[in-house]
Parts: sequence; C-alpha cells; structure tokens
Amino acid sequence: MDPSDDPQLIALLDRMAARALPFAQREEACRTLYELTSRKLYGLALRVVGKRDWAEDVLQEAYLQVWRSAESYRTTLSPPMAWLGMIVRSRAIDFLRRRTSERADVTVEIDSAFEEGVAGDSPNPLDTHQASETAWALHECLRKLESRQREVLSLAYLRDLSHGELATQLKLPLGTVKTWIRRGLEQLRGCMSRFA
Repeated sequence: MDPSDDPQLIALLDRMAARALPFAQREEACRTLYELTSRKLYGLALRVVGKRDWAEDVLQEAYLQVWRSAESYRTTLSPPMAWLGMIVRSRAIDFLRRRTSERADVTVEIDSAFEEGVAGDSPNPLDTHQASETAWALHECLRKLESRQREVLSLAYLRDLSHGELATQLKLPLGTVKTWIRRGLEQLRGCMSRFA
C-alpha cells in the first residue's frame, strides 16, 4: 500500500467506527477495507505463522478485532496500515501461543494418534516444531531487553495498547514510550536475525 492510500483507509476506519451510521454502511466500509488491505496483511500473517490455513484464521480474527475496535484508531499515533499490521501480528502471535498451549495440554493415546496421523489433516510436526523454535527465540530475545523496554513492548503488542495509552498507563512522556519501543524493536530484530 502506498502512503497516498492513507486518507482512503482512514475514512473507511472512521465509517466503521461511526455507530450512528446504518450497519450496512459500516459493513460496506469494512468490506472495502478488507479488499484494499487483505493481501498485504495475509502476507504478514503467513510470515509469522508459516502456514496458509493458519494465516487465514489469523486474518479473520484480525479483521474481527478491527471491526470491534475501529473507534480506537488514532491517525496521530500511526498510519492505518501500521495499525492494521500491529493487529495482525498480535493475533498471529496469540494464535501460535494458543496452538503451543493446546499441544502441551493434549495427550493422545498412541493408537488414536497414529490413526489420525495416517489419514488426517493434522499439522505437520516440522511446522509445529519451527513455530515452537520461533516462540522460544522470541522469548530469549525479549529476556535480553532492558526491563522497561520489555514491559513497553509487551503492553504494546500483546495487549494492543497504543503509544498514547501506554504513556498514560505507565505515566511516562509519549516521546519516551516511542523511543523505548523503537529501540526495543531494533534490538529484537537484531537478536531474532541471529536465530533465523
């Protein structure tokens, strides 16, 4: 998406957030937003989760969240695609975390596991292993951050808090929050690249 598309995306988000508008108009705005952004956001989801059907599930969850929280979008805090991308990335990480948790909680007898594995469409063990390795690497990289950067990044991406909400909650200047997030992300990128 080109930054020149931002006004159109902002207008669509505003229409989705306008509870005074008829539902059909809000729904049409959501459909148009999906048509304009879904390919790029699907690519982001696919890079995070690694499987097409998982990426489709993540994208569906992300657009549901966009529908529910369109009124929380602030043009002063981020461009629309950055905000949408943050939601997709957050949903993708949550999706991987849920899958890892579900796998840890489920114990299956060997016979039934074998039967399901032979004819079923269960996830490829290699994909699951790679997702677990990625989650472990992310955990290790987060652990290496300073505690204040780790806290700000965790609140921003895992709880979907905006920079302004973070500044208010942590009682810090907005510029400080943005700097900690930027520096934390730079350190995370560098650390994660060593695991790639």
